[in-house]
Parts: sequence; structure tokens; C-alpha cells
Amino acid sequence: MRAPLTKLARPSGALAMVAVDQREALRGMFAVHQSTPVPDSQLTQFKVDVARELSPFASALLVDQEFGIDEIIKQKALKGSCGLIAAADLLVGPAGGAATDTAIDPDVDPIRMRDIGSVGLKFLILWRNDESPDSRAKLVEDFNELCKISGLPSIIEIIVKPPTDTSRTFNREEELIIAAREAASWKPDLYKAEVPFHGEGDLNLITKNAERISEAIGSPWVVLSNGVKQPFFNNAVKACAMGGASGFLAGRAVWADIVGAADIPKALREVSIPRLEQLAEIVDTHAKPWASW
Repeated sequence: MRAPLTKLARPSGALAMVAVDQREALRGMFAVHQSTPVPDSQLTQFKVDVARELSPFASALLVDQEFGIDEIIKQKALKGSCGLIAAADLLVGPAGGAATDTAIDPDVDPIRMRDIGSVGLKFLILWRNDESPDSRAKLVEDFNELCKISGLPSIIEIIVKPPTDTSRTFNREEELIIAAREAASWKPDLYKAEVPFHGEGDLNLITKNAERISEAIGSPWVVLSNGVKQPFFNNAVKACAMGGASGFLAGRAVWADIVGAADIPKALREVSIPRLEQLAEIVDTHAKPWASW
């Protein structure tokens, strides 16, 4: 029996979670701001800073084993009741670039993750409508086994990508719904979805499509912030919450524009904490508590 989502949630039952599990993409973000190479230690320090500064205001923090978890635990950087979510995915892709594929990370020991205090495991699927659902199902089956072994809740994230076959049409908004329907068959404890329409345009349409995601997944879900311009994110979270989302698990909208700041802890305090507080207030007011699913 896997644990419920209680340790990921705020007292309201809403989820206000920060992601800092970016890997090569984060290196690329730092590289824009400096002429020297970006060492692994710089990524790790950033993740420790995010954990230390933002965890008192987040209900959970998503971190990767590769650059973050061990040092955050060693430095006792997680504060308050913030839960630790361990990324169980290996991100395949170019150095300093976005992932092009994912696999189970063999270095993530689910029992160890549980024993060091993790309260959930997360896996990313890059979803394309012209790729085999069977191969996705096999990946998820392997991931679900890690959750079963450890007793930790499963968090499955889907990012919808254009088809490999460029002659095929790509209707992102419809495919967000189709992907959620497929994800429902995997029975995640929590589903992590992209924001309809990238959070832009008519907020009523965003809410309407969030309602369609709610119907398709049929279980607790949250939004991510990748692809949403920062100024639109608060309204996007509210619109999705009104359509049934239980909150957010977001990184870039919270901290992306302070990457490269001269004093990162200070920038996190001045820029990211107020954002997180506003977002938490939005989900406390408008999100569907996870337990009411």
C-alpha cells in the first residue's frame, strides 16, 4: 500500500510544490549568464540554495539524485514540513540542453530514497502521439514497481511533444487531453500536466480544458510551469485550479529569472518567496484538495 499525498500537501489539501530537478537544462540556463563552463558543483549549490530558502514556503520540493538530493540531505537544507520528492528519471539529451528522452535512473534506489525521508517518486514521460503507447506503459510499469517497493506515492509527469513524423498534424491542446487519458490507465497517485494554451489567452478556455484534463485523469493532478511565461503563471494556476487541479509543481516560474544573480540566496528571498506565497494563497483558495478526488 502506497502512502497518501498528505506529506506533499498544505493543510488546505492543496499542493504548492517547487521543482528543482532540472539537470542539463539548468546548466544551459546558467551558461547564458557566464563565459566560463558551468561545473556540477554550481548546479548542486543552486539546488541547496533553493531548498534552504524556498522549502519553508513549499509543501514539497522535487529534486534529482544526480546533482541535488544527497547534498540537500547532508546540509539539512529542507526546512519546516516541506516533503522531498525524488526524481526517478534519467534525462537523456545533449549537454546543456533539454531532455530528448527519459529512462529509469538506475542510481535511484527507492528504498534508500524512502529511508532518507522522501515522500514521493516522480517520473517524466515525453509523450508523442506517433510513438508506441506500449513502450510508455512498460516504462511506467518499471517506475510503478519502484513506488511499490518503497511504498512511496507515484508522481507521473507528461510533456507532450510534436510527433517525430513532421508530416503529421500536432494539436497540442487536444493531445494534452489524450495524454491525460492514457496516463489514467497507469493509475498515478498524482499526475503532473502542462498548462492548457501555455497559460495565455482566454482564462475561461484554460479552465474549460483543465476540466477536460480532470475528467480524463480522474485523480489528483497539478500543473507544471515549463512553457508558461512567468507573468502568466499565477492566473494560469488559478484557472486550472478552478478546473479541478489540486495545485502546482513548478520550477521555472518560481526561480528561472534569478539564475545568474550575483547573490542567489538573496534573489530567492526577494523574488521567489513572494511568488511562492502568492501561488500558495491561490491554490489554498481555488484548488481542489487532493483528498476530495
